[in-house]
Amino acid sequence: MCDIDQLFKQNREWAAQISAQDPDFFHRLSQQQNPDFFWIGCSDSRVPANQITGLEPGEVFVHRNVANIVHHNDMNVLSSLQFAVDVLKVEHVMIVGHYDCGGVRSALSNSQYGLVDYWINSIRDLYLLHQKSLEKMDFDDQVDRMCELNVMAQVANVCRNKIVQRAWARDQKLSIHGFCYGLKDGLLKNLDVSVSSVEEVPAVYRFDPVLSQASPTED
Repeated sequence: MCDIDQLFKQNREWAAQISAQDPDFFHRLSQQQNPDFFWIGCSDSRVPANQITGLEPGEVFVHRNVANIVHHNDMNVLSSLQFAVDVLKVEHVMIVGHYDCGGVRSALSNSQYGLVDYWINSIRDLYLLHQKSLEKMDFDDQVDRMCELNVMAQVANVCRNKIVQRAWARDQKLSIHGFCYGLKDGLLKNLDVSVSSVEEVPAVYRFDPVLSQASPTED
């Protein structure tokens, strides 16, 4: 286990290595960030966005929380989403879960973990919607399938948000994707739930495009 001094040593070595390879790298990076991708992922330390996708610093804007959940009243994720869409003008929002997610596993168990139990309660609600098909699987398979279903649910949540729908209303190029990462093989699985226009959102969740042009600071 690295201590804090070791972390700073490794940081200096990394910065020196990058500068040796590309002397202008940090100057360019300090001028602006211009990512095409916004990653909403799990806080799990084994799922680093840049390394998994092979993207350099500055190429992906990242928000992470336990079990990659997009709650409609979470100002943290919504603020990040708005900044990514309205300011950075990303073209792709990726909700990225991972198999054997501890948050999902905890939601399906009877254990108590404290405040996080409230955070992951929506996963329990989602489980009840799919309980009949899930009960046919063993527990580990249930967890992995729920990891996928949770990502799909968060894609739907993002698409139902006014921030995204306003972007579509002004013809901004924007697609929402759902992926699941395999800890055992390092591969991303495309769950084929991508959405690129409001026409792909159920009508009951669509906002009036004229009203959607109101102040982008509104929820």
